[in-house]
Amino acid sequence: MPTLTDAPLPSAAPWAAADGPVNPALPLAKTPPSDAAAQALALAATAAALSACGGGGGGAEAPAPAPAPAPAPPPPAPAPPPAAPTDAEAARFLAQATFAAHRNEIDAVKTQGYAAWLDAQMALPVSSPHFDWMMAKGYAVVDNRNSFAGVDNTLWRKLLSAPDSLRQRVVLALSEIFVVSMAGLPVTWRGMAVAAYVDMLEQRCFGSYRELLDGVTLSCAMGVYLNMRGNQKEDAATGRVPDENYAREVMQLFTIGLVELKLDGSPVLDGSGKAKETYTQTHITELARVFTGWDFDGASATDPAFMRKPMVHNAAKFSSGAKKVLNVDIASSATGPQALKTALDTLADHPNVGPFIGRQLIQRLVCSNPSPAYVQRVATVFNNNGAGVRGDLKAVIKAVLLDSEARSVATGNSGGKLREPLQRFIQWGRSFALSSPNELWNIGDTSNPATRLGQSPLRSPSVFNFFRPGYVPPNSVLGSNNITAPEFQLCNESSVAGYLNFLQTAIGSGVGELKASYTAELALASDANALVNDLALRLSGNTLSSATRSTIATAVGGIAASTDAGKLNRVQAAILLVMACPEYLIQK
Repeated sequence: MPTLTDAPLPSAAPWAAADGPVNPALPLAKTPPSDAAAQALALAATAAALSACGGGGGGAEAPAPAPAPAPAPPPPAPAPPPAAPTDAEAARFLAQATFAAHRNEIDAVKTQGYAAWLDAQMALPVSSPHFDWMMAKGYAVVDNRNSFAGVDNTLWRKLLSAPDSLRQRVVLALSEIFVVSMAGLPVTWRGMAVAAYVDMLEQRCFGSYRELLDGVTLSCAMGVYLNMRGNQKEDAATGRVPDENYAREVMQLFTIGLVELKLDGSPVLDGSGKAKETYTQTHITELARVFTGWDFDGASATDPAFMRKPMVHNAAKFSSGAKKVLNVDIASSATGPQALKTALDTLADHPNVGPFIGRQLIQRLVCSNPSPAYVQRVATVFNNNGAGVRGDLKAVIKAVLLDSEARSVATGNSGGKLREPLQRFIQWGRSFALSSPNELWNIGDTSNPATRLGQSPLRSPSVFNFFRPGYVPPNSVLGSNNITAPEFQLCNESSVAGYLNFLQTAIGSGVGELKASYTAELALASDANALVNDLALRLSGNTLSSATRSTIATAVGGIAASTDAGKLNRVQAAILLVMACPEYLIQK
């Protein structure tokens, strides 16, 4: 069952001299003066005292001296620097922000702190684009026009080995929100279309949400997947009407959702207590007219380069007349690009977007059932990054990962999340230096739940992703408490067994030509407790209970380690048992 979790004292005033200051007007006699001299000295002293007090002429009384100014308050004590993360805290953070916790990355997070580490990752350049890699490896040939040859290879390549690990984690999350799937791309150069789409996500994932929405809308892959490419104006003679697919999904899935939301993600209710809908069928029909006239820019049967360019507009296929997006009018004189800009601006500025997109990013990175307060804090940053900028994805991602609920271990039934099968496999590969000696990354499609992972990148069964963000597992404690747990939509008897069998084979034999390296783990193999503790730290962030670690260590310790083969058996068994236990499977 998942448990989804001294300022310094002010300086003393200088003491006054006990006898007061010496008056420089009074000479210091070395010998006793005579009587006359004494009288003269007395008169001189009196005159000097009166002069010093402002007295004299007419015998006026000297004013009282001004009071001494009150001492300035001491400066406030500086806030103590935040404590450096522990090994376990750094490992938990890396499991959310990336996929795996190498020892060097744990040390980097401890040294730099969470925020500085995120800034450094966001500053990394985009590494070798998918499209360019497929071209260089010879996949962009005419014989592959109608296949996805090379796409799985390049997706696994970057998920498992690219240095910009934060970007890879965020792009995987975005690909599950702004879904394009290989299951629905019946078009020439389909593999290159997928590669270009993921490249676009990589380029825009740390930019603005509005720019990302523009890139998604005009990408060739999305144009094919949700039928915006080739969408034409209505024709009364034939009964043709604009396709409504993208108009519906851009609202339902990519921007505002089905119901109006408060800043904390809870629904706005009408007078009868029902959630207020954000749009109607009429709104969909109107918006579909905006999305007409778009097509590929220079389609070619021999050159896939057009797939990485945004679609262009053909005015002859654009619906004429005035249009609407929600309740915003678009004049009949607006061109297709102008109408599209108004539509996307309107949707991106809707108050729902912050809580709607923010909650899904929390779900993909941190926890399945975030509290309303967590959603509100992230949505607030979406609305204003602190400098008046809306939709700053860098700021939003930092808000998700640095929030107090992300940085504390979840407790209770509503904390944490079930790790996606993809996430578990990528974590294993990155943790144990999985490499491809021929640099072709032949892992393939891992969608089969009985024999592989039941999930494969960019291969969701529909535009609704592998799982719905609002999914509540039925007939369960989670369901009884109305706790959302999307990843459980992939969890069943077949997928559990398939994952364990696939992982056991991968740990022991690799996948295709890919093999892992267990050099560091073999150095610990003679000490079962040390080995299990190290794996529990790096793979789970030390969220395995002492009882679970003890049970695994006892089982591993029962494997003879007197030979190299025995040590390797210990290591492989320990990895499998850690990655199979429920306390690992739930990311806290």
